Amino acid sequence: MPVNPPDNMPRIPPYLYYEDVAGALAWLARAFGLTERLRMPGPDGGIMHAEMECADGVIMLGCPAPDYRNPKKLGQATQSLYVYVDDVDKHFRHARESGAEILEEPQDQFYGDRRYGAEDPEGHQWYFAQHVRDVAHDVKPPA
Repeated sequence: MPVNPPDNMPRIPPYLYYEDVAGALAWLARAFGLTERLRMPGPDGGIMHAEMECADGVIMLGCPAPDYRNPKKLGQATQSLYVYVDDVDKHFRHARESGAEILEEPQDQFYGDRRYGAEDPEGHQWYFAQHVRDVAHDVKPPA
């Protein structure tokens, strides 16, 4: 009997649309260290669906309908992803050296994470973080 969700799939995997799925797979692997785990060709020979992973996390990628406009074409962010990594400063340096557009340099946050922000070539925003200290759940942001 099948399990739900399937093995090796989180309960809530984000699904990102890319006009150039093949290009996104290559770029996300090179700049952010994600690993491709599935590629499904579509009837036109392009990639209809793909999956990438980072540790125990998974993202799905797909090519949308022709009227889709990515965040870069819209001129605004439509979402962001928050990804925990083991060494956020090392990850940041690698992403910057690989040409990622940096939105925010690594900085300690009041809620206990150290994080930075980057944007991929189609305008999706990614925040990479490392939990560096525990804080009370009722912590308030600085004024």
